[in-house]
Amino acid sequence: MNNFIHPTAVIDDGCEIGAGTKVWHFSHIMPGCKLGENCNIGQNVVISPEVVLGKNVKVQNNVSLYTGVTCGDDVFLGPSCVFTNVTNPRSAVNRRGHYAKTHVGRGASIGANATIVCGHDIGEYAFIGAGAVVTKTVPPYALVVGNPARQVGWMSEYGHRLEFDSNGLAVCKESGQRYRRIDNLVEKIN
Repeated sequence: MNNFIHPTAVIDDGCEIGAGTKVWHFSHIMPGCKLGENCNIGQNVVISPEVVLGKNVKVQNNVSLYTGVTCGDDVFLGPSCVFTNVTNPRSAVNRRGHYAKTHVGRGASIGANATIVCGHDIGEYAFIGAGAVVTKTVPPYALVVGNPARQVGWMSEYGHRLEFDSNGLAVCKESGQRYRRIDNLVEKIN
């Protein structure tokens, strides 16, 4: 299968790991999770049961992915970002099995030390700034920063800020891809 699993990683029985995926030092992959092909799981990462990662997902060091999280293909999860899965945790109250779900759309990037509060999806190609605390759903291509996170702009699929003209059109400076903004939503023009 040409996977790389570091000898210090703990891979529980019952998880699925796609071809070409790498799991680095001191990471724990729990039963029932599914990792797509060509993922890269950094050091000291926890992936809980039932988490699903698409193809080519990059999970940097010290990330915690708890039950209820799913990620599309080509997602980037920056160092030490965290996903919650219970909205009102209490040590003395067992809420196992009452996990809220969070989906991260294809191509989205989540910056270092960001926190994603459960139940709030991240749209395709959205860009979450470092240290942001996401407390509401993020639309596709949105750029959000701060605590609580607020939208400050739009990003291209190549990760560049989009500047829209008076007609609601923008071009990515790297790829040349064109985008249209209508009613505060952005879509790529084919």
